[in-house]
Amino acid sequence: MANTAALYHRGTLDALDLLRADHDKIRMLFKEYDSLRERGDQDEHKSEIVDEICYELTLHAMIEEEIFYPAVRTALGDDALLDAALEEHTSARELIAQLEEMYPGDEHFDALLDLLEEEISDHIDREEAELFNAVRSSGIDLVSLCGLLIARKDALDDDLTAPPLQAEAQQPHDGARQPPRAPN
Repeated sequence: MANTAALYHRGTLDALDLLRADHDKIRMLFKEYDSLRERGDQDEHKSEIVDEICYELTLHAMIEEEIFYPAVRTALGDDALLDAALEEHTSARELIAQLEEMYPGDEHFDALLDLLEEEISDHIDREEAELFNAVRSSGIDLVSLCGLLIARKDALDDDLTAPPLQAEAQQPHDGARQPPRAPN
């Protein structure tokens, strides 16, 4: 994360770059697991990779849901696009919860991981093609937004149950009394 922060402070990293780097890391982890599966490597190493996939997905989803999506919703006013992304996050969380109770070698483990990989791949493709293009042309200050994402990611990396920082606290939207539900 230190390299990411350095790039941000030099003004060469924005929120979309940061999220895209997360996407690339997640894709790489899925490929690494697939490679282990093809080689028939030990289940312990596979388990470590799956734990990392689940962790990275959880961390990424939290910063998007707590900071990125609310900022984008305000700037774009496109509820349908963001509601679909949140539904995809919910589906991924359900699959992650199932995987966290299983081990490589368990019946349906690989099938469940394949389903997660497919859903995440589709989500990433749609997000980068549709949402990122809309955000890029919206005029949002993506460098400042990146700073918020990095700060929250650092806090969550230390403790996934860390409450949002005051500057990042979500504001209720669309007349709701409470902000949207935080991820599990």
